[in-house]
Amino acid sequence: MNILIVGSGAREHCLAWSVLRSQEAAKVYLAPGNGGTKDLDARAENISIAATDTESLLKFAIEKHIDLTIVGPEQPLELGIVNLFRAAGKKITGPTKEAARLETSKAFAKAFMYRHQIPTAAFETFTSHVAAKNYVSQHTYPQVIKASGLAAGKGVIVAMNEREAFAALEEMFEQKVFGSAAQEVVIEAFMQGEEASLFVFTDGVNYKLLPAAQDHKRIGVGDTGKNTGGMGAYSPAPVVTAEVLRQAQEKIIEPTLRGMRAEGNPFTGFLYVGVMIENETPRVVEFNVRLGDPETEAVLPLLESKLLEVLVACESGALAGFDVVVKPLAASTVVMASGGYPDLYQTGKVITGQCHYQDGEDVMIFHAGTKSEHGKLRTAGGRVLAVTSLAATLAESLEKTYDAVSQIHFEGAYYRSDIGHRASVKRFEK
Repeated sequence: MNILIVGSGAREHCLAWSVLRSQEAAKVYLAPGNGGTKDLDARAENISIAATDTESLLKFAIEKHIDLTIVGPEQPLELGIVNLFRAAGKKITGPTKEAARLETSKAFAKAFMYRHQIPTAAFETFTSHVAAKNYVSQHTYPQVIKASGLAAGKGVIVAMNEREAFAALEEMFEQKVFGSAAQEVVIEAFMQGEEASLFVFTDGVNYKLLPAAQDHKRIGVGDTGKNTGGMGAYSPAPVVTAEVLRQAQEKIIEPTLRGMRAEGNPFTGFLYVGVMIENETPRVVEFNVRLGDPETEAVLPLLESKLLEVLVACESGALAGFDVVVKPLAASTVVMASGGYPDLYQTGKVITGQCHYQDGEDVMIFHAGTKSEHGKLRTAGGRVLAVTSLAATLAESLEKTYDAVSQIHFEGAYYRSDIGHRASVKRFEK
């Protein structure tokens, strides 16, 4: 099979690594890929087509006889890449533009949950700055203020008081810090509890679960500072007990799939449900319509089943009879970022040390923002590398991951030293 993976981050590197575990993968193209995927495998090849250039991607898929396309990031899904490919008779993993609104419009997602009685926080949506200010001034704090559209995981502000709420609304409506993503703003009640990420494969009717994970969104130790795209993750997440999972399936995942079918937009591909758990009761924080990053780098290495076989089963309608097998291990991922991220940061810094995993080892280095230039590996983004390891316990996994991180160097490198702190008593200091 010839496979096309759309995207350039660590998630896409991990997807390619997972797909290449199958001998059926004759050729894996990454559009555009990165400095790590360039040297991934003899069967892997980067192609210089942007993830958002959907027409060129379709043309490439036709010319190269691509058997299956896997979409990593959310932007091509919002642009309707799945609609485009399917209209041309090409197989592709992901939701249509209409189904992708579960992520691309938080206003749509919240209204959908309300219609289908899916548990989530109380909310209101606004397109008027004045109306939003009036609303926040009449409610207790904290309040969660969200840009409705795509904002690279950064368009969410938890306001602890009126001053912070007004500042957040000023940034969104007037300063347009999040651009068109904040043309509509969702304001919701703050949910207490512990957050976790649930992942499913689905063909629109049937679904299979992946191990639950826990992400670390904040830039600083102890979950402080600004939101980022994610600074690390681990899986499985102990907070997702059997009871939490039962409720999530019964009250969230299955009603979501039923609701999307009932509204004429069956959801296919990867569904990622961010949940807040309090007293073993999950409520939806947000939906994403693709795998998370960096959760992917912690979850997919735990998959004993071959990813390509699972995705083919999804496309062929055989998912119901497919048994997804997971390794009885723990995984942890630590993101190494450029100094200054998520604000201004410099790129082009030379990366040295052990930057590539060896096949068969239990430590893997997935590249996020890297490029190969004049024979050297250089930084090319805010999040640079995602370092992952597997072990019998989370504590052992974290020790191995941080040991691998300590052997990689580039100017200004930054990473959180407390990934896994909610699940492990052990702390790791930089």
